[in-house]
Amino acid sequence: MAKKALLSIDGQDPIELPILAGTEGPEVIDVSSLTGKGYFTFDPGFVSTASCESEITYIDGNAGILLHRGYPIDQLAEKASFLEVCYLLLHGELPNATQKADFDRTITLHTMVHEQLRVFFNGFRRDAHPMAIMTGVVGALSAFYHDSLDINDARHREISAHRLIAKMPTLAAMSYKYSLGQPFMYPRNDLSYAENFLYMMFGNPAEDYEVNPVIARAMDRIFTLHADHEQNASTSTVRLAGSTGANPFACIASGIAALWGPSHGGANEAVLNMLDEIGDVSRVEEFVKKAKDKNDPFRLMGFGHRVYKNYDPRAKVMKETCDEVLAELGVGDDPQLKLAMELERIALEDEYFVEKKLNVDFYSGIILKAIGIPVNMFTVIFATGRTPGWIAHWSEMISGSYKIGRPRQLYLGKSARDIKPLAER
Repeated sequence: MAKKALLSIDGQDPIELPILAGTEGPEVIDVSSLTGKGYFTFDPGFVSTASCESEITYIDGNAGILLHRGYPIDQLAEKASFLEVCYLLLHGELPNATQKADFDRTITLHTMVHEQLRVFFNGFRRDAHPMAIMTGVVGALSAFYHDSLDINDARHREISAHRLIAKMPTLAAMSYKYSLGQPFMYPRNDLSYAENFLYMMFGNPAEDYEVNPVIARAMDRIFTLHADHEQNASTSTVRLAGSTGANPFACIASGIAALWGPSHGGANEAVLNMLDEIGDVSRVEEFVKKAKDKNDPFRLMGFGHRVYKNYDPRAKVMKETCDEVLAELGVGDDPQLKLAMELERIALEDEYFVEKKLNVDFYSGIILKAIGIPVNMFTVIFATGRTPGWIAHWSEMISGSYKIGRPRQLYLGKSARDIKPLAER
């Protein structure tokens, strides 16, 4: 017999509310019938509300679990490439060898962007934030690719998905090159996804650029570890925009805009800003004391996570990757990285910080700094990695049954009143 919750209001007959169960996670009370009875729920931030059904990602923050289609994130980061994870998010299963080769080839053939987009970049100031550029340029893709905008056509949705995944690193690198005044680098079909991104970021036409395989592997893992994170703010934004019937390029642009917020996608950037504020290894103890003082607003960024109350399952893989990158590049003399490593030592030894755990943002910020990627590009890289997750959620919604998003409100304004003549106001 199906479980039900009974809601009693002022002695009236109880309202029966179905209790739903997913394959993982807590049971959910279906309150969708309340509106018809004159009520709706109040849940700021929707932290207690399931806005949709999904088969893509499961998170248990208390247990430190992150699963993509049932696979633990650490296994995916260690045993699968980013494009395999993209395929998994889009199709529900990891690809076999033939499917992997076909998917890799398809993405590779879509990495170039329309040549007129080069001119589009000229409309931005040289000092424009790369995320401002990405929001505009990704949204503008719908003006260039009219042949895949029918959201009710499964093939159109697939083509748009391939184009977005393929072109994001190209556009990201172009945003960086534009800020430097350097020529854009065209993608190369002989390079992997991560290799191509690094080549377009750091290569130039005047000389050959060899992509370091250790750095490429680290970049691939960074993309993988950010590929999806369930119904976070940016993913929910993509779904909400998609519920209106907007084209996929516009929906992903809305996700990029949401990710730009410092409370969402800017955490690894905040880690580097924090290191700048501390300034020197000699001041670490001073700032550790500030962090422990409940009356001091200072926070150590990269410690703890709003979702993971136990530990961030992505952090272990990212720490290993961080150690590999620092060893490969030999950047031990960099003052900021020395400072980061001292903070890590304290975090692993001091009981106060051991309890809080380092998260993925701490290590990814250090890796990106070591590679030579500027701080204002960190969130762009986050957006590049998160694109397959956004697309998977958008496609899942569009291919199923859905309603246009319409959150309710608790109105606290003036009651109805009449307008007085101007002379009486």
